[in-house]
Amino acid sequence: MKTSPSGAWSTARDAVPTARDARSMTAGVDRWGGILSEDEREAVCAVIDGWAERELADESSALVAADRQEGGDPVTGAPRWYLRMRGDEKDYVTVWLTLRQRTLHHEAQFMPAPETNVEATWEYLLKRNADLLGMSFALGPEAAIYLVGRVPVERVDDEELDRVMGASLAYTDECFPTAMTLGYEGMYRRRPQSARG
Repeated sequence: MKTSPSGAWSTARDAVPTARDARSMTAGVDRWGGILSEDEREAVCAVIDGWAERELADESSALVAADRQEGGDPVTGAPRWYLRMRGDEKDYVTVWLTLRQRTLHHEAQFMPAPETNVEATWEYLLKRNADLLGMSFALGPEAAIYLVGRVPVERVDDEELDRVMGASLAYTDECFPTAMTLGYEGMYRRRPQSARG
């Protein structure tokens, strides 16, 4: 996951198995029913593990930490990944990827529950949802705000992981200052330009 001079995300495409390869290994499996076969799960895990490994090795990548937790999904027992990136408006943006029955769920804690202008903060984020691609703001535990989405497993490849991680970082950097200014009026101070990225 690198940024080009134009700011677009790009990726080096290696000969790595993708979730699409898993479909040919499991011909005849209903892609919308049941849970992933062992072959499908291993193919998706290999894509995510390979992507994270390459990103961590790339000094220009925003990714600074990756950890795989076995048995992260209580239903399927599939792993969960913790991915941490350097941000501009927040020091770090952490994204959790959880492999579910037929989707890869992604979530990032965006901000704690707002303490001031609660309705205005939620209104701002709900209006922003209309502009977000493939993810949305949602309430989580303790009324914290998360950026969440999901991707069908057959679409999981390096390009899609770049999109998910890049969008999570970009939307956080774009929306965090306004949301925090509303939700923590008088308490939040935006980082000086010199301290960002």
